[in-house]
Amino acid sequence: MAEVKILAEGYAVKIKRGWIASSTCTLIKDGKTKIVADPGANKKLLISRLKKEKLKPSDINYIFLTHYHLDHILQASLFAKAKILDGSTIYEDDKEFEYSGEIPGTSISVMKTPGHADEHCSLVVKTEKGKVVVAGDNFWWTRGEKQTLDVNREDIFANNMEKLKESRKKILNIADYIIPGHGKMLKVR
Repeated sequence: MAEVKILAEGYAVKIKRGWIASSTCTLIKDGKTKIVADPGANKKLLISRLKKEKLKPSDINYIFLTHYHLDHILQASLFAKAKILDGSTIYEDDKEFEYSGEIPGTSISVMKTPGHADEHCSLVVKTEKGKVVVAGDNFWWTRGEKQTLDVNREDIFANNMEKLKESRKKILNIADYIIPGHGKMLKVR
């Protein structure tokens, strides 16, 4: 069974001229494979949390990006030795390889969850406590906002609200726990 640990809880704070935001950054260990999902935008926090886990960026095998918004991907370059994955492609230096279904060498499933962004994907991780879905921005809240699992909750950044609602339903149907793009992990059942 895989292990899941939140390295840094994501946050989003609206300010006068924009946002202060960084995504939830999740460490997944499956056998000898180490994955960081959505490395986020906060470099100092990410490095300090890796050190706390006795890890260096060079220890990470894969970086998984739920989608391409900068608050989720800005620190991907810290992991120079890691292969970068999105929902269908593995990027290694200037090479691209297609994959589908699972992250290679693991039992971690990749699930297409469009709506917030067209390319959005989520990870489904089987753990001892149940299925954990790293949901990216299918679910996210501003700092201090009450966290609910309302599939109809408006997302001001969504490309397609109807697709987002369907993706949220799909996630809620399989998840025991959800790790959102910004906010605390939630228990579904």
